[in-house]
Amino acid sequence: MRILLDECVPRPLKRELADYEVRTVVEMGWSGKKNGELLRLMSQEGFTILLTTDQNLRYQQNLEQAGVAVVVLVARSNRLPDLVPLIPDVLSVLSTIAPGQVIEVGGS
Repeated sequence: MRILLDECVPRPLKRELADYEVRTVVEMGWSGKKNGELLRLMSQEGFTILLTTDQNLRYQQNLEQAGVAVVVLVARSNRLPDLVPLIPDVLSVLSTIAPGQVIEVGGS
């Protein structure tokens, strides 16, 4: 399972997912790519999950066709202290999420 951290997610969050192969959009050289192109690149490079804070992605892209799953972090902000508490729920979602699915974590 390869996970891509979207540009809107702080890069240090990667440390919280040490048991997985995680890369960031910046590391991949994909900064500034539009969502559709990003999803295509992800699929070509073998990424299966996008971790993002973009709550509108599911309405803008055909994720099933893209063949990737999306985990949306819903927090007060996209700052690390607001996102780290969501990691236990993210880890539990990672074991069950399927391509084309969008699962929101947090927001309650």
